[in-house]
Amino acid sequence: MKKKAIIISIRGFKLTDKEKLLISKEKPWGIILFKRNIRSLSQIQSLTKNIKRLAKNMYFPILVDEEGSLVSRLGNLINNNVNANFFGNLYSINSKIGSNLYKNYLNSICQILKNTGINVNTIPVLDLLKKNTNKVIGNRSFSNNKMIVKKLGNLTVSQCHKNKIISVIKHIPGHGCALSDSHFKMPKVNLNKKDLDKEDFYTFKDNSAKLAMTAHILYKKIDNKNVATFSKKIIKNIIRKKIGYNGIIMSDDISMKALKYDLITNAKKSLKAGCNLVLYCAGNIKDNFKLIKSVPYIDKFTSKKTSEIYKILR
Repeated sequence: MKKKAIIISIRGFKLTDKEKLLISKEKPWGIILFKRNIRSLSQIQSLTKNIKRLAKNMYFPILVDEEGSLVSRLGNLINNNVNANFFGNLYSINSKIGSNLYKNYLNSICQILKNTGINVNTIPVLDLLKKNTNKVIGNRSFSNNKMIVKKLGNLTVSQCHKNKIISVIKHIPGHGCALSDSHFKMPKVNLNKKDLDKEDFYTFKDNSAKLAMTAHILYKKIDNKNVATFSKKIIKNIIRKKIGYNGIIMSDDISMKALKYDLITNAKKSLKAGCNLVLYCAGNIKDNFKLIKSVPYIDKFTSKKTSEIYKILR
């Protein structure tokens, strides 16, 4: 499968000539869309149809962050005011009713996504809600109870797959313990491996998601030099071995401020550490071209896992 190891982004409501060339000739693995790309139902249907036509692939991965509430990219189409924490609270009161209501919600969101032509939603957030940490996760987390996070996370993935929507668990191996927002600053975590394994890592274990997004966090007592996205130790020993995740690992956005290098270096360091794909969200066409020419084609492992994704989308 000849695809470059990158998920790119675009600037507006329709593709420019250069963006068309990027998709058709440079072969990105996928594209992520934001509110800046979504104006109306007919517009987004036209955009996704055009992307898939240019990619010559009806299963071409088109991603979106539709978590609800503060992270809702479909805000011009729907009013999605609920969030993961809402369902976590329902589940804690009555697990059966909470599960059923959440399934119904997921079914409706998946149907909306399918209607737009989007086939990957970057949910669930499996970060554990904690006191006295940065509010960037907040209500995006199901709960401060690791069992609830784990159960609702597994339910999210299975229900999305039933609806032929791919999900992305994030932010592996855990962002809930961070004191700062990785969009603006590199978070540093001083917890030891044993404590992290009992709490933050636990929620990601035994999950059948085909995609996982890394946390741009420095876990000082595991690797005091590299954030998780750049850390061979964390990707190999924690994510792959201790957590046991065997799907595609994608970086979080390589244009975030937590990463201190230029975009090309950020991409190369992510892939060298063990990420299978890099994610670029800023949508600058020059940077898109520079990045896609600097990254390799996906390896056999990623190609096999991509084929598994396509089977779910059929």
